[in-house]
Amino acid sequence: MIRKQIPACLAIVLTCAGCATSGTDIQTITAQEPAVTDAAAPNPNESAPPAADRQAILALAGEFAVTFAFDETVPLVEGYEIADPKRSGASEVVVVIEDSGDRIVLQHLLLMGNGEVIKHWRQDWVWQAENRLEFVADQTWRQVALTEDQTRGNWTQCVYGVADAPRYCGTGDWNHRYGQATWTSDRSWRPLPRRDYTTRDDYNALNVENRHTITPTGWTHEQDNSKVVRDGERTVEVLVREFGFNHYRRTSEVDFTPVYNYWDETRQYWAQVRDTWSSLFSNGGVRLTMAVDEEDLIEALFDGAEAVREGDKGHDDLIEPAFRDYVVPLAPAIAER
Repeated sequence: MIRKQIPACLAIVLTCAGCATSGTDIQTITAQEPAVTDAAAPNPNESAPPAADRQAILALAGEFAVTFAFDETVPLVEGYEIADPKRSGASEVVVVIEDSGDRIVLQHLLLMGNGEVIKHWRQDWVWQAENRLEFVADQTWRQVALTEDQTRGNWTQCVYGVADAPRYCGTGDWNHRYGQATWTSDRSWRPLPRRDYTTRDDYNALNVENRHTITPTGWTHEQDNSKVVRDGERTVEVLVREFGFNHYRRTSEVDFTPVYNYWDETRQYWAQVRDTWSSLFSNGGVRLTMAVDEEDLIEALFDGAEAVREGDKGHDDLIEPAFRDYVVPLAPAIAER
C-alpha cells in the first residue's frame, strides 16, 4: 500500500488522534490551571444532569503530561502473533469550548517538543442523547437513534479526530459509588486506529468499550479493544484483544502559553469547521472519500487554520472546498437501531 508523504507535524498527529500520540517526549513546563471556555455556565433546570456527573466531565479539562500504552493480550485466531507493546507520551491541554449544561465539549491540543501546537482530538458529552454517530463501514458514519432505555440517565461521548471528522461514540453512566467518578461506555465500533494504520492492514475496525476515571492526579482512559476484520456491518473475523491505558497527569511544569495563543487565534475558524460537520451529521451522516488516515482533509483544514493565523478572515472560502472535495453526505434520515 502506497501512502503519500505528509508534513512531519501532521505525520505525528496521524498516529494518535483520539487514542495515543507518537513517541514525542513529555515536555517539562508551567501550567495555567483554568480551562479556556467559549461558552457561559449553564442554567439549571428540571432535566439537568447530576451535578456530580458534570463535575467529573469538567475535571477532564486542564494541563497534562500524558502517557499512552497499548498491549495486545489474547490472540483469537490460529497462528496470530501478538504485536509488540506500544508506548508514547505527550504534553497536552484540554480546554472546555462549550458548556450548555447537558452538553460539554472538550478540545485536546498538543504541545510539541519544538514549541509547535497541534490541534488534537475532541470529545463531546451529551446528557440523555437522542441519537449518536455510529461507524457502519469503512470511512462511513451514520446518525442512529438511541432508545429511551439506552439513554436514560446516561451520557453519550463522541470522539472526533484532528480534522473534527468522526471517530466513535459510546453511551454509559457515571458511577460515583466508590469515591472516584468512573464512566463506562457500551460496546461500539470505531475505525482502524492510526497507531496501526501506518504499519498493518490485516484488520479494519475495533470493537471497543471505554472507561474514564477521575483520579487524584488527573484522569485515566482504559480501552477494551477487539481488532476485527469487518465487511460493512458484518464481522468476518476477530483477530486479537487489546488493552489500552492512557494516563493524564496534571502538570505545573509546562509552559502551555503557545497552546492558548494558538487556540485564541483559530478557535472561531475551528468552530465553523465543527458547524459544517454538524450540519452533515444532522442530515444522516457522512462518508469520507479517502483512506482511513484522512490526510488530505487534515492538510486542507490545517492549512486553512494557518491562513487564519496569518490574517485571512475568509473562513468559508477556506473550509468549503475541503468538504466539497473529501466529504459526502449520507441520506437525510436517522436510522433505527
